[in-house]
Amino acid sequence: MRITICTVLVCLAASIHTTANAQAPVTVDLENWVIYNFDVSDPSRLATNPAVTPPPTNRNFMSYVMIADITAVAGKPVKGLLVRRGTRINVQTAPMPGQAIGDVTRGFLDDGMLEFLQTDGTPIGTITVQGFVTGPPPPGAPVAQNSWNMAVTGGTGAFLGARGQIGEALPMGWVLGPRIQSSVAEDPSQRRILGGWRYRMILHLVPLARPEILTTSSGPAIFHGSDFSAVSATNPARRGELLIISASGLGPTRQRLDPGTPFPADSRFEVNSPVEVRVNGVECEVINKIGWPGRTNIYRVDFRVPEDATPGVGILQLTAAWIPSSEVQVPIR
Repeated sequence: MRITICTVLVCLAASIHTTANAQAPVTVDLENWVIYNFDVSDPSRLATNPAVTPPPTNRNFMSYVMIADITAVAGKPVKGLLVRRGTRINVQTAPMPGQAIGDVTRGFLDDGMLEFLQTDGTPIGTITVQGFVTGPPPPGAPVAQNSWNMAVTGGTGAFLGARGQIGEALPMGWVLGPRIQSSVAEDPSQRRILGGWRYRMILHLVPLARPEILTTSSGPAIFHGSDFSAVSATNPARRGELLIISASGLGPTRQRLDPGTPFPADSRFEVNSPVEVRVNGVECEVINKIGWPGRTNIYRVDFRVPEDATPGVGILQLTAAWIPSSEVQVPIR
């Protein structure tokens, strides 16, 4: 019995590991990145100076808050906010006076949050991060990661329960701006006017649940928009045709609904995350992305097959909040 249980656990662990690593990393672009150093002790001076306020020489154990605007994910425009707080630790294996000694090279210990919104301001979700900044990336980090050793510790919205890792992207993730270091005496309402650095991070997210295209007895749950008949080898999709996908795991809707509650039949509940459909790697026009009335965590996605799609068996993939589903095959004539 012990061998059987151990065997099951090993198989389960292998399955979880495979699923986790199936998620490809994405880039996160930021602008107006400013680090506000706690260099004043008088609370009345905090956030009062409307001009650029350079901090004094940074010393070990100083704390800070950094703020930046999220401007793109995977190369697509979004809105959002990054806020992190931390402490300078400056650990070196051969330290100079004032630096800390240790077996690793790390500059900062911090934690924070990234909140993502669509370009119209619709909230998508947040992720929380924690770990070391500067120094080499951890084992298993994306090849495109240049630095940092930070874990994704959780999420909300489309990223509820997510885990993963985040770091500085290669090539060097930052682009010099007018400044990056400032004092907490500076008025942060002027951050975009005074400017800051541009930065690119690499995010490897392991979702609690990923989007999936449902299946029926005849194959993937993909239907013709004209008569709702199933797409199959004997009834293939046509180029330029409107198709309907039945899917799960697309996350919250713009209208609030208690978890576990079926979508109402008398109104449309639109997915609030960006949703993409690709056929053979080509992005399709998405017409609808709504909760399926009367169903729980089941969604309807209407899309149009590209006019220039190659006839034969196409590879279709659905993405929600930059998290991809498994690929399925769809016959096209």
